[in-house]
Amino acid sequence: MRMNILVTGARGFVGRNLCAQLRNIAEGKNRSYGDVAIGEIFEYDIDSTPEELDDYCRRADFVFNLAGVNRPKNNEEFMSGNYGFASTLLATLRKHNNTAPVVLSSSIQATLIGRYGEGDYGRSKRAGEELFFDYGRETGTRVLVYRFPNLFGKWCRPNYNSVVATFCHNIAHDLPITVNDRTTSLELLYIDDLVDEMIAALKGEEHRAEYEGLEPRATVDGRYCYVPTTHHVTLGEIVDLLERFHRQPATLLLPEIPAGSFAKKLYSTYLSYLPAERVAFPLKMNTDERGSFTEILRTASSGQVSVNISKPGVTKGEHWHNTKWEMFVVVSGHGLVEMRRIDSDEVLRFELSGEKIEVVQALPGYTHNIVNLSNTEDLVTLIWVNEPFDPSHPDTYQEKVNKR
Repeated sequence: MRMNILVTGARGFVGRNLCAQLRNIAEGKNRSYGDVAIGEIFEYDIDSTPEELDDYCRRADFVFNLAGVNRPKNNEEFMSGNYGFASTLLATLRKHNNTAPVVLSSSIQATLIGRYGEGDYGRSKRAGEELFFDYGRETGTRVLVYRFPNLFGKWCRPNYNSVVATFCHNIAHDLPITVNDRTTSLELLYIDDLVDEMIAALKGEEHRAEYEGLEPRATVDGRYCYVPTTHHVTLGEIVDLLERFHRQPATLLLPEIPAGSFAKKLYSTYLSYLPAERVAFPLKMNTDERGSFTEILRTASSGQVSVNISKPGVTKGEHWHNTKWEMFVVVSGHGLVEMRRIDSDEVLRFELSGEKIEVVQALPGYTHNIVNLSNTEDLVTLIWVNEPFDPSHPDTYQEKVNKR
């Protein structure tokens, strides 16, 4: 059976990302979540009508209530926008005797602990939580209340309520940022991790917890739900990473971005804020009568990538390395890679063509070259080397492959 899903606040930051992934699942574009059958997706937002809400509440099989107020003109709007709409939503579901599971997106500020103790926003969120819990007890509905920390990711509105979004936007656009205390620590939740948890909740696989102060403690029958993957970082760490990302078109140096790391998620977020004029950037082509050599990308620990263009009949290389090794991939043209161990006369030869993509590895201790076998066409070769070139320690020694 396909589930009809209601998402309130569908055009907000979380709503847009969630709805996009729900559509991917519904249209068969994403099967990574397993057997999830999605029917209609009802997207409700501020300009939707009461009649639409009534219809959606009648037909929904699952509800994500993401609607809320973050930056009202006056504090009274916190309660009306957060608690008030939640009341309307639940009353409409009750009207249709619809006990579909309901997710509430609350905030860590609802703990009313420490710096969150006096905020109207936190109080409105806390009131919304209790409203949902009461509704669950009265109707038997499965209620899932999430207290989200600071969120970040693509499509988050800058200069609104996310410091990461503001920093990403401003640095990408060469605008100033303000950091009062670099040591200020934040707990950050990435939008894709949040969406993954929402899909898990849809499948009945939510993570539950009780709260000990500001920290969730995982427990099978916890009153609250939580996303298990968050990142604790300082403002200084965020700014330093963003400045390195910003310099990357000039340095070509890609910072370490291990799988699942905050750096990887922040880089994806930063890229989503680039203005059109920064999406493409020029590279330095080192040209001579033989063709060109252009470095594309370098990393701190995984080498560098370059593209080599050889004119017809040209031979390039004729050198060897002690420790470096390279991979050659011809993407256009017809070429020959030759290699000879420097203490041997035997020459290994490998023909490569853009018609059949293959890799030839240039081995340590072997002098090697690449020859354009065509008399009319350029030879285009993609090259990966295991370490970036270091002029102070080049590990490159000229020697011809063919002694005669």
